[in-house]
Amino acid sequence: MLSSRFGSFPDGRQAAKTHHSLHDVCMSAVAMMFFQDPSLLQFQRRMEDEAHANNLRTLFHVTSIPKDTCMGEVLDTVDPERLAPLFDDFFRPLQRGKHLEQYQVLGKRYVVGIDGSQYFSSEKVSCPGCLIKEGKKVRYSHQIVQPALMKPGIRQVIPLAPEEVRNTDGTQKQDCEISAAKRLLNRIRKSHPGLPFVVVADSLYSKQPTIEKIGALNMNYVLVAKPEDHQKLTEWVDEMRALKEVTRRVVKGKKDTRIYEWINDVPLNDNKKTLMVNYLEYWIEKDGEITYHNSWVTDIAINEENVSELAEIGRCRWKIENETFNTLKNQGYHIEHNYGHGKNHLSFNFFLLNLLAFFMHQILELTYATYQELRRKFGSKKNLWDHLRTALYLLIFPDIDTYFERMLYPRKFT
Repeated sequence: MLSSRFGSFPDGRQAAKTHHSLHDVCMSAVAMMFFQDPSLLQFQRRMEDEAHANNLRTLFHVTSIPKDTCMGEVLDTVDPERLAPLFDDFFRPLQRGKHLEQYQVLGKRYVVGIDGSQYFSSEKVSCPGCLIKEGKKVRYSHQIVQPALMKPGIRQVIPLAPEEVRNTDGTQKQDCEISAAKRLLNRIRKSHPGLPFVVVADSLYSKQPTIEKIGALNMNYVLVAKPEDHQKLTEWVDEMRALKEVTRRVVKGKKDTRIYEWINDVPLNDNKKTLMVNYLEYWIEKDGEITYHNSWVTDIAINEENVSELAEIGRCRWKIENETFNTLKNQGYHIEHNYGHGKNHLSFNFFLLNLLAFFMHQILELTYATYQELRRKFGSKKNLWDHLRTALYLLIFPDIDTYFERMLYPRKFT
């Protein structure tokens, strides 16, 4: 799928001055991200010199391995909108293969968590798309709004194409997370017109314009509603609580006590055309201390049967931070590594290709039995990928299946 998609990209360069095809540049970049090694291309070039073959050719269909400078120059010119459809390319086989059914909640809905994150920041390096923050020193940054399919209890998340928070109008009127999120919601609905989504996000999103946008796209929501962000809503709920109109449920377990309080059809704010929402508050108590507390608004009617599931759906918002952003930053993906910034799209394109590599790993974990066996054999993911990378520098593998199978059953190939 990668090779086919990259092979279809139009290349505006002069053929006589082109040493590496656009396909080879993109595939080499993905391979570098897939194996989590910024120096991978140098190793494979040396292997090509010695053995007249290399693993980028056999595993990633790369004919000619570009150097770092060439890769940066070429990727800087690629429109990110050409990379975004790859997320749908990866998503649809998972859907057709029914691998996503395990992610269903509340019947047949799917939770899509949304959150913003910064992946680049500098006082010296910048491009026209950088966000600009004035202060004692000017700081340049890149931010994205990232969506991911998720479910409480399932470790793997399914990333969807992110939306860039991009400076397109100088310093006077910069883009913001909410504006990017609205564009993102449009993209999600266009890519997946029939899927029933439940949008999960923090309190920044539980404002009327964003909620109305979610509703207009025929999506549900479970959004954090912090008291400091929703004073009128909080006052209204407190009044209803004093009138005994708020339903309370206490579930005592062996290790902790879980307390749910909810009320349906309450005004979100004091606007004349306010939205009516359903409010849920949740506590976890252990040994007389509150270990967790949060509150949400939703358009799904809350009752005894679904209140605990709604609370878990609201809580799983942390997965987009822990299972996506923290994984990309701290578990080998080098998401904050400066591969190059460029003048146009390079920084964001490297982020997209890194995220696609992460998506590929999630697919392996969900669907590929050989990889699952390797995870059990080598224990930690770090240990597994250390061994996988070492093998790339010693041997040339004819295809990806042989590569993984030889790592799992080395005696079979001796």
